[in-house]
Amino acid sequence: MIDYVDRVADEILADALSRAGAVLVEGPKGCGKTETARQAAKSEVRVDVDPRVEIAMGIDPALVLDGDTPRLVDEWQVQPLLWDTARHLVDDRQEKGQFIFTGSTASGEQAARHSGAGRFARVRMRTMTLFETGDSTGTVSLQNLAAGEEIRAVESSMNISTLFERMCRGGWPTNLELTLAQAQANNRDYARTIAEVDIRTPDGAKRDPEKVMKVLRSLSRGLATEMSVATIAKDTGINWETVSDYLDSLQRIFISEDQLAWSQNLRSRTPLRKAPKRHLTDPALALAVLNVSPEALVKNLPFAGQVFESFVVHELRALTARPVYHARLEDGMEVDALVEMDDAILAVEIKLGHSKEVVDGAAANLLKFAKLLDGNVVPVVITGSGLSYQRLDGVNVVAIDALAR
Repeated sequence: MIDYVDRVADEILADALSRAGAVLVEGPKGCGKTETARQAAKSEVRVDVDPRVEIAMGIDPALVLDGDTPRLVDEWQVQPLLWDTARHLVDDRQEKGQFIFTGSTASGEQAARHSGAGRFARVRMRTMTLFETGDSTGTVSLQNLAAGEEIRAVESSMNISTLFERMCRGGWPTNLELTLAQAQANNRDYARTIAEVDIRTPDGAKRDPEKVMKVLRSLSRGLATEMSVATIAKDTGINWETVSDYLDSLQRIFISEDQLAWSQNLRSRTPLRKAPKRHLTDPALALAVLNVSPEALVKNLPFAGQVFESFVVHELRALTARPVYHARLEDGMEVDALVEMDDAILAVEIKLGHSKEVVDGAAANLLKFAKLLDGNVVPVVITGSGLSYQRLDGVNVVAIDALAR
């Protein structure tokens, strides 16, 4: 049995329990929601497998929630009435940290009618970051960077081969002690399970597994690009309505996750594009769907750059627990990632390489774009390897294996 590995979400969950009566922990299957919740819980009920739950629901749903608090209610969406029951119990008890609900499907109509605002805090979990798997030195904290702390120069210990292997392995906790080949086989099985089983979860509707796989392959080829529904429909030969339905279902089970476009006003007359960029929950899933190995990435560096961009967006989302946007003006000027932190906006350019020419170009673009933003902007170039340091022009250069929360 694998010992529990500390997660970024541990701290976030503890904070949520201290300020809300209940916490909803959401994320894709297998990312570690249940184990993380167990570290904070005093009792638990597994709604999807405990035969007593169905009986209790027929008598009084509150029986399912009876136990020491915080009480973990795992896969709560199998019994949606538990949402309202917990909401009422939180109101009655007037205490913090009563329940932890975990689920692999976004809240459905029942929860949408009563959002739980003021009662439920929300924690979004993702697959493990380099920092969590021990593949990052953790010398550059994104929080400290946003607060103005200067980077201590440190050389990356990760080469491109190691990075590509980690990108192919992915961050699912169950893959930690497996060989790369075993992990990739698990990732392929995960994709088939999505197509054959999980895609039906949001509403019970039957969807064609082969068409789901076609959509997943199309998303994988278009990783980190502004791929429209129409483009996916053309690429797969599936009609627009079906593609739109499949994308919605994939988002509701946290497999597909768009990177929305920055919408705040800029000091520019050139309008911002509104199209989102496409990502999967972990870039390793895209590589599994396309059957791409680390060796294949070496032979296709343009695509490797796409995958690396998606990988960095995953790391930023997980480490900051904030939305990550992208920005692109109609004239072509763009920034790969924007994150609103407490003290500043992180403006990020993502580059697989770290040569002087590559970093100089990225830094110049960031400094130009920063002039269009209101507020304190911290420019960051995240690279695949190399030295982490602060340039004389104030731009921070950070290797991916130096990042921490």
